[in-house]
Amino acid sequence: MFEIQNYASFVGAVIVFQIIPGPGTLAILNATARNGVGAGFGAVIGTLLGDFLFMLAAVAGLAAVLNANPVVFQALQWFGAAYLCWIGLQLLRAPVGEDTARPEALKTAGVYFRQACAVSLTNPKVVLFFVAFFPLFLRPESSSYTLLAMMAHVTLISFIYQAGLVLLGNALALRLRRFPSVRKLATRLAGFALVGFSFKLATSNR
Repeated sequence: MFEIQNYASFVGAVIVFQIIPGPGTLAILNATARNGVGAGFGAVIGTLLGDFLFMLAAVAGLAAVLNANPVVFQALQWFGAAYLCWIGLQLLRAPVGEDTARPEALKTAGVYFRQACAVSLTNPKVVLFFVAFFPLFLRPESSSYTLLAMMAHVTLISFIYQAGLVLLGNALALRLRRFPSVRKLATRLAGFALVGFSFKLATSNR
C-alpha cells in the first residue's frame, strides 16, 4: 500500500515507537499537567515540527542513496534491522525508575511549543532513527512519493497518539508514575516487539 514494503509492519512499528515513553512524551504530559489541554497541544505541535524537520533531513539523504547505489541501499536496510534490534535490546535491559520531573510554573501554549520543539531538535538520535528506519520499508526502485507517504503516516500516527495523551491519557499517565512495575512491563513488551520486528524485516528484505 502506498508502495510501502511490509505496510502492516511499518504501521505497527510506528505505533510501537509512539508508545515508548521518550523526551517528547514527557514534554507533552508535563505541558498538559501544568497548564491544560491548550498547552498540551502546543507541545504536540512543537514535537511534530521537530520530528518533521528530522524526517526531511533523513529523506533528503535517502533519496540520494536510492538514486546512486542499490548496494549501499541494501546495506542500509540491514543496518536498519540491526539498529531496530539494538533499540529493542536496550529497552529489555533498561532500568525503569521513578519519574523525577519537577513541577513548573504556568506558561503559555507558545512557550510549551518552543520547549517541545527544542526537546525534539536536540535529540540527534532521531535523524539516525529515520535514516535507519525508512529503508526497511522501501524498495530500491521506490519513488520520492513513497518517502512522502511514509512521512505523512508517521506524522498522522504521531498526532493521533499524542493528541490522545493530551485528551485522555494524562490523568492515567500521572497515576502510573507511582507504579514502576506497570511501566517496566510496558517497556519490556515494547522491547520484545521491536526485536521481533527487526528479525521479521531482516528476513523479508533478503
